[in-house]
Amino acid sequence: MKKILSTILLFSFICVQAVPVEAALKSGVSETRQAKKEAKAKLKAQQKSDKELYKRVKAKKDLPYKKYRVTNKYDFINMPWWEQFNDPCLTAYINRAMEYNHDLKMASLTVDEYFQSVKAQMANELPKVQLGFGGGVAGIPPIGKNPDRDTIHGVGLPVMASYEADIFLKNHDKTTSQKKAFQASVSDERATYIAIVSAVGTVYYNIVRLDKIISVQEDIVNLRKEIYELMALRNEQGITSTSDMIKAQKSYINGQTELIDMKRQRVELLNQLAVLVGDSPENIDSFDRIKYENINYSYNVPDEISSDVIVQRPDYIKSETMLKKAGIDVRVAKKEFLPVISINGLALFNAGHLGSLFTTKNSILAAAGSATQPIFAGGALVANLKINKIRFEKAVRNYQKVNLVAIQEVNDALYKSRMDNKKLDQNKEHFRLENQDFGLTQLKYEQGVISKLDLCQMKENLLVIERLVASNTLDCRIDEINLYKATGTKY
Repeated sequence: MKKILSTILLFSFICVQAVPVEAALKSGVSETRQAKKEAKAKLKAQQKSDKELYKRVKAKKDLPYKKYRVTNKYDFINMPWWEQFNDPCLTAYINRAMEYNHDLKMASLTVDEYFQSVKAQMANELPKVQLGFGGGVAGIPPIGKNPDRDTIHGVGLPVMASYEADIFLKNHDKTTSQKKAFQASVSDERATYIAIVSAVGTVYYNIVRLDKIISVQEDIVNLRKEIYELMALRNEQGITSTSDMIKAQKSYINGQTELIDMKRQRVELLNQLAVLVGDSPENIDSFDRIKYENINYSYNVPDEISSDVIVQRPDYIKSETMLKKAGIDVRVAKKEFLPVISINGLALFNAGHLGSLFTTKNSILAAAGSATQPIFAGGALVANLKINKIRFEKAVRNYQKVNLVAIQEVNDALYKSRMDNKKLDQNKEHFRLENQDFGLTQLKYEQGVISKLDLCQMKENLLVIERLVASNTLDCRIDEINLYKATGTKY
């Protein structure tokens, strides 16, 4: 009886401990299954969205691939937009870059390379014919009753033909995919042209900015030197403290340091411009540019730009093209599982002499067909299909990213241009007031109310504002170039 009671108690204890564990395990399994279902549903929804996006992109008709080749490269850069600046020096540098820049030449060569790749792939859709020729001579020793040694001459001319019957259009799809790669290379070429020309304009106007700033800085340095000398004289007379004199000397030295740094920056920019136009940096001393005073800047940027402007950007066009290519590559990977049907032909002409080579009795004609079906490839075909599906998904994500980045860059360029123009207007007003104040100060100096030191300090303030206005003006011009680049040359 005791054994029975002990067994019942032990069993009850085990059940009390095991039931919560079992419940927890079931709960965990239920939660895991639910999470898997949600992830699977989310994946299906994403795949459906990707397919719909691909259908919309695929529905856009493309031109015949040969029409994508651009012979007049000026079509890439919208040259009339640059000519509106009325700057012959800038126009000349752009023309030199178009002709001599090495990056542009390499971009055009890359397009030619992809164009030939299309032709090479198209050859796989056509039959292949090979022709051979062989001749020989052989000496036969005496055999049997024939005591003479025989000599045999032979000439052979085999003609072989092979053709892969593209009934599933696999090779045709490969050719289409290669055409898309060619179209993408044209977009890359256009992007390179826009980037190089924009760089030429940006570097050029930065040089013009430094020309003006260096000129103003030299006046500031001379003025600070005069202020320091006046301070030193007043210090000797006990009018100015040594501390103020040292501050004036420090300001003078700092101005010299800034001037040296500006000249260094100008040389670096001139070297960059030389490389962009395909010239040697040794010739930078002969590089002409417009004077700041001759720049006629006026704000002509629109208040709003439609988001549709991004469709003319080369990176947007390329992302569309690469998405189409990725879809075709997936289709090709699926067709790799289908059988390959080949047709082969042979014509062999064989004779002892050339004169009788092409006679019917010395020829052999044969034709054959075959079909091969891949059965086991160690998982290579499945892996290739999965790779292309991954590339397709990456192409979709890249297309979506390019859309967002393109809109962001247009908005950034537009907003920066607007804000810099407002800043320029404020600084121009500041300069006008500072100039007016300096005129009153100069009048006081002529009347003997203030010292020459006070006049020099007011003039320095005026020069600093003048330098700032010059810098802001060129900032606004460079903002126009950035907007030109962000919108794909037209806005």
